[in-house]
Amino acid sequence: MSVFDHKEFDQHENVAFINDEVTGLRAIIAVHNTALGPSLGGCRMYPYADSAAALTDVLRLAKGMTYKAALANLPQGGGKSVIIADPRADKTPELMRKMGSFVDSLQGQYIVAEDSGIAVQDIKYMAENTAYAGGLSAHFNYLGESADGNPSPATAYGVYVGMAAAVAFRLGKSLADVTVAIQGLGQVGYRLAEHLHAAGAKLIVADTYQPNVDRAITELGAKAVAIADIHKVAAEVFSPCAMGASINSDTIHEIQAVVIAGAANNQLASDDFGEVLLARDILYAPDYVINAAGIIDLYHQSIKSTPEQLKAHIESIGDTLTDIFKRSQAENQATNMIANLLAEAKFKK
Repeated sequence: MSVFDHKEFDQHENVAFINDEVTGLRAIIAVHNTALGPSLGGCRMYPYADSAAALTDVLRLAKGMTYKAALANLPQGGGKSVIIADPRADKTPELMRKMGSFVDSLQGQYIVAEDSGIAVQDIKYMAENTAYAGGLSAHFNYLGESADGNPSPATAYGVYVGMAAAVAFRLGKSLADVTVAIQGLGQVGYRLAEHLHAAGAKLIVADTYQPNVDRAITELGAKAVAIADIHKVAAEVFSPCAMGASINSDTIHEIQAVVIAGAANNQLASDDFGEVLLARDILYAPDYVINAAGIIDLYHQSIKSTPEQLKAHIESIGDTLTDIFKRSQAENQATNMIANLLAEAKFKK
């Protein structure tokens, strides 16, 4: 099947593949749209079941980055890359350097940054072979403290701000008055859990990596459940912070939460599920809106900015979401579709 016939292909400008026998690198870069500027997006390293699954993921992720940048009011487009490998077993400096050369072959159309399975050091290895890398270092974080370039702290704070806006809109409550079920305790999910714990929220958590679960139980007083059950626990908020498509035909009618607000990309297996959530009176915070603080952070590190300006930009996520919620309510249209319309008005000519 040609990539042009793939169900997730949506006028992507460039989709590039590499298979390097020397380093073992098997990767895909997808550039969705550069109308607003060069595409920027993280590199995800994950042991996909096959190349078809990797292609589906990268096409969806790249498109999401276009919409994310547009609604975050950033002068950049959307792209993404995936490496088909296990980050705990297959990662080597040589493989990362080769990935840098792959990125460089697109001559600036795509700028790589961290994502799941990739650390700052990995991006530094890539940067040895390309100038088109972001998140190598940072001058500050949103609190004015030192930072290493990892955008995860900013992403977690943005999701926290957005979740607070969603809970206030749907329930008229603060986060101190709700229980949040977090699916995934990675770099973003765990930091989000820390913010929620500090705010007084009760936590129910699940992750495939048991040490992260044990840490949340010990440090945050969280209750743990099996990863297969986290979406259906009794909680006001369900927060998907792992891989995409967690809201699908198998899970959507089992969700008991009335708010869905999480860090994962592409949480809906298809846009149609937004209408199902609307019919069930579940308020969905569109993923590419609520999780945009990572690219906001990267942008502020690249310009003459301040911690105060960065923090204010991140906190505007709450206002953007509230505007989407109000319009969704007024027009009786799914929040993800409202967000899509607002984003497309910015990058489609």
